Amino acid sequence: MSVTKEIVTERLKTVNGPDFTGNIVDLGMVSEIFIADSKVFFSITVPAARAQEMEPLRAAAERVVKAIPGVAGAVVALTAEKKGGGMEAPVPARPVPRPAPPAPPAAPRPAPHAPASQSSGKRGVPGIEAIIAVASGKGGVGKSTTAVNIALGLAANGLRVGVLDADIYGPSMPRLLNIHGRPQTVDGKILKPMENYGLKVMSMGFLVDEETPMIWRGPMVMSALTQMLREVEWGRLDVLVVDMPPGTGDAQLTMAQQVPLAGAVIVSTPQDLALIDARKGLNMFKKVDVPLLGIVENMSYFVAPDTGKRYDIFGHGGARREAERLGVTFLGEVPLEMGIRESSDEGSPVVASKPDSPEAKIYRDIASKVWDRVNEERGAAEAAVPSIVFE
Repeated sequence: MSVTKEIVTERLKTVNGPDFTGNIVDLGMVSEIFIADSKVFFSITVPAARAQEMEPLRAAAERVVKAIPGVAGAVVALTAEKKGGGMEAPVPARPVPRPAPPAPPAAPRPAPHAPASQSSGKRGVPGIEAIIAVASGKGGVGKSTTAVNIALGLAANGLRVGVLDADIYGPSMPRLLNIHGRPQTVDGKILKPMENYGLKVMSMGFLVDEETPMIWRGPMVMSALTQMLREVEWGRLDVLVVDMPPGTGDAQLTMAQQVPLAGAVIVSTPQDLALIDARKGLNMFKKVDVPLLGIVENMSYFVAPDTGKRYDIFGHGGARREAERLGVTFLGEVPLEMGIRESSDEGSPVVASKPDSPEAKIYRDIASKVWDRVNEERGAAEAAVPSIVFE
């Protein structure tokens, strides 16, 4: 029996809505339904204030779909509307990530990180030579702004660059890169990345409305991350920059354990509280044998535009001292500068909009150091592979 959206929709009409008022389909709670390899994937939009009590409703919807003949599996997520977000009226359907169909065959160039990938058992992504993570121990340190400007710096240095926005709960790339709309698909299966400023980009922000909060559990987050990484037509890239979620949770750990990362960049501000959290990120990558490419000190200092006087608002040099203490490369200092903030809010990052500015030069220098470190780690990995000589 062939499973269709119409069959799934009819079965979902048997699931009562909250407080037994109608069914979840007629109430407009069910998103667009995706079916691939006999697996069904959709989400249910519920009131944010009642999200925790809606788990039985989600489980009931999953149960009735799995019972349909021919269905091999079902993945159902809850999404929440903010207060006043329209739950009084039917909720418009929103595209959500599809279940992961088999990736099409590809003929990538030999990846320089292949030896490390083979020894670790991590599966690479066809066509992508190096994947680097930009991470932070906590939010609010400017990690996403740093990640996008490093990516643009790498591209300015002549590399083919992509960006994966791995922050499921707070995706920033659509706004930072001024990209709107939904990604297209190839044969209805593989997503085509969005593009701007010469970067190929994929983000949950392209699939879910900006103000829709996500209330997915760990397995759902990892499923979405896997699809955005492996079920996207990236083409050939020299490097994919992954803007990691802040902190050291399941998403970060699983990404580090399952993806052959060429290395990680840690972003921190100078003060001790931020550095405490940065150490956690450093230690997480160390434990899973991901090379540490270096530390960036963001919001390092402020230069008053009227007087030219420098102020160390958050202290200064903390990240540099931490890098020296841990034997990690210090990649550079990024000032607290109004132009960086304004250009980011406008969707025109400073490296792209003001390439000749001092701030853009700082990011390009950091990008050069990051790429140098990637090549150093490649060389070390290749040197560690024994050669077999037959005599």
